[in-house]
Amino acid sequence: MPEHATSAASNSSEEIAADIAAAIIGRRLPPGTKLKEEALARVYSVSRTKIRAALLMLSKDELIEIIPEKGACVCKLSEREAREIFAVRRTLEAGLARDFVAVANTDDYRRIDTHLALERQALLQNDLPLRARLLGEFHILLADIVGNLVLKEILRKLTARTSLIAMHQQSSEDATCSSDEHALFIEAARAGDADAAVNIMLHHLDHVLKALHVDGAQSIDKKDLVQALLAA
Repeated sequence: MPEHATSAASNSSEEIAADIAAAIIGRRLPPGTKLKEEALARVYSVSRTKIRAALLMLSKDELIEIIPEKGACVCKLSEREAREIFAVRRTLEAGLARDFVAVANTDDYRRIDTHLALERQALLQNDLPLRARLLGEFHILLADIVGNLVLKEILRKLTARTSLIAMHQQSSEDATCSSDEHALFIEAARAGDADAAVNIMLHHLDHVLKALHVDGAQSIDKKDLVQALLAA
């Protein structure tokens, strides 16, 4: 981290949000860590108003959760919540798979092919944040191609709730399997086999849930917040 204590007074809320996000992604602020405004203001030598703005940005990106009367903490996911999210996704994405097969055209498949290439590149580079984001965005892209904006926004929120856990817990092998399953889905869709596409999608979602290892992601590091944020 930069020398916040002496030079951070000029930090904007955007810069502070990016800095905290890096600490979350870098696993220095694990799921469940409380983000106290007073401590953050001390770390960054700024007003609590500026900290509140930064926290709001992080909450919109689903990296933190702001609970009225209790404050902010890094998002965490219980096993029950993860299962409920994927139960909803199974229902929504079975229909999405059929709609995609029905409407996707040559240009749409070109977009998908570009996205799959980016997934493979992120896997080869072992870029965990980018890998998790792209694997989630595949599903959002399908909804965008179908043209269902409501479904697209719902999937954006649901995938955001699991992407942070995937970033920390999903193994490289599981992430590679996930991308391979995306490719298999597109292969079935290109062939016009809606039933096969649906089955591949449902199997894929079950595999992703299993690979998240939600329980193991909930151990909370009791590091002092200031030390965590100032860690190199």
